[in-house]
Amino acid sequence: MNAKLKTTPKTSNTTSARPAGKDWKDPKRYLWLLGPALPGIGVVALGAYAIAPKKLKALAWTGPILIHGVIPALDRAVGVDKSNPPEDAVKTLEQDKYYDRIVKAFIPSQYLLTFMGAWLASRKNVPLEDKIGLTFSVGAINGIGINTAHELGHKSNKLNKLMAMAALAPTGYTHFVVEHNFGHHKRVATPEDPASSKMGESFWKFLPRTVVGGLKSAVKIEKARLARKGKSFWSLDNELLQGWAMSAGFFGATTLICGPRAIPFLAGQAVYGASLLESVNYIEHYGLLRQKTENGKYERTKPEHSWNSNNIVTNLFLYQLQRHSDHHAHPSRSFQALRHFENAPQLPSGYASMLLPAYFPKWWSETMDKRVIDHYEGDLSKINWDPDRKEELMAKYADYAAEVAAAAKAPKSDAA
Repeated sequence: MNAKLKTTPKTSNTTSARPAGKDWKDPKRYLWLLGPALPGIGVVALGAYAIAPKKLKALAWTGPILIHGVIPALDRAVGVDKSNPPEDAVKTLEQDKYYDRIVKAFIPSQYLLTFMGAWLASRKNVPLEDKIGLTFSVGAINGIGINTAHELGHKSNKLNKLMAMAALAPTGYTHFVVEHNFGHHKRVATPEDPASSKMGESFWKFLPRTVVGGLKSAVKIEKARLARKGKSFWSLDNELLQGWAMSAGFFGATTLICGPRAIPFLAGQAVYGASLLESVNYIEHYGLLRQKTENGKYERTKPEHSWNSNNIVTNLFLYQLQRHSDHHAHPSRSFQALRHFENAPQLPSGYASMLLPAYFPKWWSETMDKRVIDHYEGDLSKINWDPDRKEELMAKYADYAAEVAAAAKAPKSDAA
């Protein structure tokens, strides 16, 4: 059961005697290379499969094996890390170009992997099950590539934004750069946000809502931005059109090189890659709600409005996306400087381990619903409910919520 949340973010440093900021060294400095290494692993796997497709059939499924098997297992084996960089080291850490280069290094091998997958999947003698595996493997890496775009898209530099769109082009999800920055960050943890899931809402109900809602939001945001500049939606300055042109160019060039048999592969990997992004969106804010103030506006975003995880391995692969509370508090803060907050709600395991439960509504509700109630200390009025299931679930959890509320109000012993 969660301790009572405080309005002031409380960060954590787990080491008792930390070096001064100027002398502090990032202990994960070279481990962050696991992020851009992921598409490289995919390239090696697909290369080996191309040489010996019958003997090495399993390599066609490298992506799902990594995401749903290897990384969750490593998360459990390696554990968590709640430590934060010292405050006086953050500025130096942010200015270190090494980390920026790590993020950008993902993109070249991401494109090479996608071309390799398209070429392999378009060959006549490749079995259907292998084509499906190749589609999921490349889609998995391109789905993680969306996280690369997420990191780059929050930077004000125009080159970074273009590279963010380049990372999104293989999934056709380039509108994410616009909607995430100017839509999701504004409406996060509210019923109005298409990218914030509601308690009782299954992933399969959330998916069409967030896909359609996110696209509509991006168009509305970009229309408004261009109108302020006195330009029409069909202006060359339209970032949505720029991104869609990049995707069309990529799909067109790949089809031209690999032939029309590559089209089902390209479409399939794009759908799966985008669905992985939305799976993570589903996990990040499930059931959490920013409360309204006396003037009817939502309170500012706080650490308690995002689900977090300190599982080391997934954080290394996802550029510390799991420290999501600090990201929403400081969207431009680079991944290597994101902090853990003691009062942020914690997932039972890393994002990679939560993907499969998200796909199975009963499994997910058994894993997460009581955690949401614990987070709000039994106050069911504070939850972001699926309106279609609100009454049903409030009745289902009434007794449990009452127990949680009573425990929260009980005097705490000195030992606690």
